[in-house]
Amino acid sequence: MRNGKEWFGEWFDSPYYHILYKDRDYTEAHSFIDRISSYLAFTPNDKILDLACGKGRHSIYLNKKGFNVVGLDLSPSNVQHAKKHCNDRLQFFEHDMRNLFGKNEYDYVLNMFTSFGYFKTENENQGAITNIADSLKSGGKLVLDFLNPYKVIHHLTPEEIKIKEGIEFHITKEVDDEYIVKNIKFEDEGSQFTFQEKVKAICKKEFLTYFAKAELEVKAIFGNYSLDPYDCDHSERMIFIAEK
Repeated sequence: MRNGKEWFGEWFDSPYYHILYKDRDYTEAHSFIDRISSYLAFTPNDKILDLACGKGRHSIYLNKKGFNVVGLDLSPSNVQHAKKHCNDRLQFFEHDMRNLFGKNEYDYVLNMFTSFGYFKTENENQGAITNIADSLKSGGKLVLDFLNPYKVIHHLTPEEIKIKEGIEFHITKEVDDEYIVKNIKFEDEGSQFTFQEKVKAICKKEFLTYFAKAELEVKAIFGNYSLDPYDCDHSERMIFIAEK
């Protein structure tokens, strides 16, 4: 923690985060949204919450498809960027998922692209899931898209270098006390920078416990963005559909 900020509050609000990950596949993200919105049969009357929305790539695309969306993110710079796309059916707010946002208000809550597992305690993890449940209407559904910890741990790349916009990012990865830790070091304009990503390797059983305590019933678990069944040894993702 630097400057009173947790790692995710600092790193996700940094311009270097967006430089390092500038080549993320928007086509894949949009295809996933197409599939999940069709699978769950979203309607224009539904109210959708995109929780930890980043710069709003999923929210903006959902809105372009005709849906009513609210995006929340902890990063002020992300929210400021996303607000450029606001309209009467698309809004963005700065918010921490450890606090409740709207009670019994949403038909769907989306938590995409491993935007969970950042907190230090089980109480914080459980509290965030409970807040999601409380924000859903009766019969509302959560879509939680998380990495598959089993595959990530067994195929971890210990070291790599990525060059983006002339910056050489030196990245090391390790598993430390149930957390998948990525250390990112680089130099820019004569200054040295170090950031860290630290995500708890939350297994399927732990998620099922979180959901049960929040009175959410798991309806499906997918293993990739094509919505194929989840397999712990081979799946790229662990995508839960849970209903209130």
